[in-house]
Formats: sequence, structure tokens, C-alpha cells
Amino acid sequence: MVRLGGGGGAQRQDLPAPSSAPFLSHSTGERRTQEDSTTQDCQGLFSLPDPDLSLALGLSDSADPSLLLPQAGGSDGGWGLPDPAPEPPPTSATVPSTEDYAGEHGFELAFQQSGTAKSVTCTYSPELNKLYCQLAKTCPVQIRTASQPPPGAVIRATAVYKKSEHVAEVVRRCPHHERCEEYRDGVAPARHLIRIEGNQQAHYYDDENTKRQSVTVPYETPQLGSDCTTVLYNFMCNSSCMGGMNRRPILAIITLEGRHGQLLGRRCFEVRVCACPGRDRRTEEENFCKKLPGRVLSGAGPLKAGKAKRALQATMETAENPKKLVVSSEKEVFLLEVQGRKRYMMLKEINDALEMAAAKQGEPESHRNAMPSRLLKSRKESADGVLPRSGKKLLVKEEDSE
Repeated sequence: MVRLGGGGGAQRQDLPAPSSAPFLSHSTGERRTQEDSTTQDCQGLFSLPDPDLSLALGLSDSADPSLLLPQAGGSDGGWGLPDPAPEPPPTSATVPSTEDYAGEHGFELAFQQSGTAKSVTCTYSPELNKLYCQLAKTCPVQIRTASQPPPGAVIRATAVYKKSEHVAEVVRRCPHHERCEEYRDGVAPARHLIRIEGNQQAHYYDDENTKRQSVTVPYETPQLGSDCTTVLYNFMCNSSCMGGMNRRPILAIITLEGRHGQLLGRRCFEVRVCACPGRDRRTEEENFCKKLPGRVLSGAGPLKAGKAKRALQATMETAENPKKLVVSSEKEVFLLEVQGRKRYMMLKEINDALEMAAAKQGEPESHRNAMPSRLLKSRKESADGVLPRSGKKLLVKEEDSE
């Protein structure tokens, strides 16, 4: 009891002593009381008990309340918002581009050196920019980059038809090889033409829009002491298969893509799947050389057919004799191969008649292709003699020696 008042006749009033527990600054009970009251105030501040107010804010009963409360442990103490959705891959083109594009990473392809022997199963022609291989045989393709691609980059392989009248069609396997059990590995779809060998991280895709088929593998950093990585491809159908490629030339497009499908580089080359790659390569290179008379294939660098042709022409023209004489068209001499004596005699009479007509008209001696009398005499003597073994005769015209 506490007494209040002074001296004299002051009345005494007894007052109950106030409890000292709530005012103890170091009391544990007081701290709990203050924390509970603070928590209740915060809950009342962020809760929305009114359902009408929730509907007005566009929140349903199933809305996650964590969207309204700050996330615990946040460094900035801001509102907890969901992470943005990943960027969707770009839409595939209806007609894929076949132009080479090195990109900022210097994307390039290389092939192992191999000859044209009959025993080879895979060979590459730099002049034609064409790969020759056998069905389901290993085709090593080396991947080179000037700089390291971003993490998550992949290598994609797609096949398209080369000619414009077929480019809209999807390159598929023929029905016979698609149903054949011999070439099934249980991983790759049976309808896919291009497969990856020896890589368990290969993924096969069928584009939803264009229906084109492709296969991807993750890009691997070159090993120590090497400047490239190697991807092993298989082509699972012959170029001559009915119901499949049906002798239509195809192109293989190898692209370097980012994690979300953005293009980082592109290379393209022609592919022929045949029974004897060495023989077919040698034959096509010889035919290509015949289209350039007097020239030889250079064998320099992997170029496309058109670019290789222009490069070969420039190289061979510079290699020709710079002191070649320019002969007038009236003085040129031609050699004509004639098969059969009857044809030879007929052409000889025509040539003699033209020479006689030119002599009667009085053409200058320099413009006439008159032969020396000795050569004409030898030709007449040989005409009456025995035929040559080959059965061919050369109609020779020579200019006067001046």
C-alpha cells in the first residue's frame, strides 16, 4: 500500500499498487507481448478479409497469397513476382537457307582427307563441295569455331533437296529402309534420314510447322591440344532409293544454334549416298573437269560448286602461257577426226572445192589455207593405199610457212 498526502488532518487513501510486470524493460513477457501485437498489426495490414475487395483487385479464391506478401529472405525486400517465361524458339523457315554464314564465332566445317579408292566408305570433294558415303557408314565432320559459343549451344543437322522444284518436300527415308530391322538402333526414329553415332545426348525433332526432320547434339569444347570437335553422322538411305530421295540431290545444312534456337552459324554441303563413293567422286570430278577444257582441278579449299568453278577459272587462266600467240581467224588450222573412209572422202572433196573456189576468186595468199604440194601429194598417195588400223582419218589443214 502506498500512502499519499501531507501532514495535518489529511485523509488517508489506500490505492492498489500497480503491477510492475508490464513496465519491466528487461522482462521476457513484455517482449513477447510487443512482438505478438506487431505481428497482428502486420497481418491486418496485408490481409484482405473482404471478398468484394479481392474480386475488385482481380484475385480469385485460388490466388496464391504469396504474390501479395514480400518473400522472406529477399535482399531488396520487394514483392515476390514469378520468373519470366523462357524465350520461345524462333519459327522455322518454310524453305531453309543454304547460304554459308560464319557468324561472330567463325563457324566452319572440315572433313578428313580421303582418296577415291574403291574401298573408302566416305570421301569428300573440295572442288564440288560434296560428300560421298555409303549407307549407314560413319561420316566424321569436324566442327571449328574461332571463339567459344555461349553455354547451351547445339549443333543441328537438317537435310533439304537441292533443286528448286523439290525444295518444298521433306527429305525422308524410303519405305523399304524405314521398315528394315537391320538399321534400327532403338533410339533414332526409323523415318529420319540423318542420325548421330556414338552420342547419347542426340535429340531428334520433327518440326510442327514444316514437318522437316533434324537432329541436334550439344556443342563440345575442343579437347586440349585440338582445335575442333568431331560429330559422327550416318545417312540411312541411298540417293537412288525409290520412294525416298529417288536420285534427287540433297544438301546437308549444319547450323550452330544458341540455347533458345537463335542462329549463330551455318554451313552447307551436298551429299550423295551410294555403293561406291570413291568411284562416283572420281567420275563426277572428271565430268566437272571436262566442262573446263584445258584446265585441271585445283583442289583448294571447301567451296561451293559455283564458287569453285570461278576460282578454278581464275587459277587456270593465270597458269596458262602468257606468251601465247594470237593467230588470225583466217590462219587457224583445225584437225577433224573422221570415222570411216566414205565420210573422209566426202569431207575431203568439200574442202578441196572450197580451196579451189578461193583460188579462183583471187584471195590473198595469206588468207588461203593452201597446203604445200608435198603434203598434198602424200595425202593423195595415202588415199590410194591401205586404210589405217583405227579406221579414222584426219583432215589436216596447215598454213603457209612464212
